Amino acid sequence: MTEPTIFDLSSPGRTGVTFPKPDVPHFDLPDESLLRDDLPLPEVAEVDVVRHYMALSKYNYSVDGGFYPLGSCTMKYNPKINEDTCRLPGFLFTHPLQPIETVQGNLLLMYQMQEWLKEISGFAAVTLQPAAGAHGEFCGVLMMRAYHKARGDDKRIKMLIPDAAHGTNPASAGMLGMTVKVIPSDARGNVDLDALRAECDDTVVGMMLTNPNTLGLFDENIEEVVKLVRNCGGLMYGDGANLNALLGIVRPGDLGFDVMHFNLHKTFAVPHGGGGPGSGPVGVSERLADFLPAPLVGILEDGEEDIPPLYGFVTPKHSIGRMKSFHGHFGGGLVRAYTYIAMHGPDGLRDISNYAVLNANYLAARLRGTFKIPFDRICMHEFVMEGRVEGSDVRALDISKRLMDYNFHPPTNYFPLIVREALMIEPTETENKDTLDRFADALIKIAGEAKADPDLVKTAPHTTPFGRMDEVRAARELVLCCWLPEGYDSEQ
Repeated sequence: MTEPTIFDLSSPGRTGVTFPKPDVPHFDLPDESLLRDDLPLPEVAEVDVVRHYMALSKYNYSVDGGFYPLGSCTMKYNPKINEDTCRLPGFLFTHPLQPIETVQGNLLLMYQMQEWLKEISGFAAVTLQPAAGAHGEFCGVLMMRAYHKARGDDKRIKMLIPDAAHGTNPASAGMLGMTVKVIPSDARGNVDLDALRAECDDTVVGMMLTNPNTLGLFDENIEEVVKLVRNCGGLMYGDGANLNALLGIVRPGDLGFDVMHFNLHKTFAVPHGGGGPGSGPVGVSERLADFLPAPLVGILEDGEEDIPPLYGFVTPKHSIGRMKSFHGHFGGGLVRAYTYIAMHGPDGLRDISNYAVLNANYLAARLRGTFKIPFDRICMHEFVMEGRVEGSDVRALDISKRLMDYNFHPPTNYFPLIVREALMIEPTETENKDTLDRFADALIKIAGEAKADPDLVKTAPHTTPFGRMDEVRAARELVLCCWLPEGYDSEQ
């Protein structure tokens, strides 16, 4: 049974809120010609509204409700203390246009966040402006281009991107008119060094490298990769989406990266997707620091013994300009991430990576005998297996749909593209062994079903409010009309 729409629940004359008699002067409404009495607004009581949207919310699968093993997306549990801190009055009721003297606490938090991200990553400077990871990428590529142009090196138009990269990488380079050259992976899932050497020339802007990559593998030749790109005058861009595998273990800046975006909604437990907003700060090496977007938070006046420093905004010497209105997603992203980092501290951040890597390798070990793992070596925080079962025509999509019947959200499907029928699985550090075992048991059982009763798997899910959709038909025959009450004249 499906939930009726809010309009179906409407009853003429039913009132949601009854206001008390006003204790302020009455004012006449605008002229009736300016008012509309034909809007098809539902007439429902408050309890109807609450129950309706509560019922709809139960159709959604959430990380608060169960295991969410989306590879690359890092859907980990969001501690609720983060929600409390971002709603503290001093954060919640401030405005970005206030005089800096009235928001020193906010500016101190932002300054400290910049410093913490520098320490965690090994970069010389950090901006908090970008609104999400892809926005941070675009910001980073803009700075790479600005750096070359400032040196009069206008012939650099080529960006090198591995085939195991995130899809936003070529998009970010392409938006700036750069030519994208794909570098294949070798048999162990690393960047193919021979292919990289062949592309390294004086037209290279740089290389955008996700490390660990989307196979969940740390590139065994990272130092040689950086050396090759640097030697041809290029810059190294690090896609920081998988930083949660490296916290407290290795710093990208120390490996030779020049720029990297942070996904606060992945690494530091800011809600992801519809619960966002995301946040994509960017760290840079010393040679790109002058090109960061403005403004950054800096110390305008040094403090004294009993007087704290005065924090304010500063503009880098060769800034690429503003990337976003105001100063980034302050309450939505920065305060939450600040809380997460402060709660864990250096040792706790290292534990995050250790457990993320342990959980991924444990799941891979449980599933290795049932599913093929094409790049089968020690992984980092995630791994990719083929969603196929020998002797069956069941595909990755079928396995994912069937997982819903076991009350698990499916992993990432068909990515990265270099793995056939890819299922990309990331358990994160927040899940315990019992959850991982239940998930592995479900996948092993589904593999058995694929052989014994393939139609059961290919027609899944069977227990969800809605069954399997005809996705081709849905894409070709879009339903774009809105609901209108009976008797409503759409021409009005």
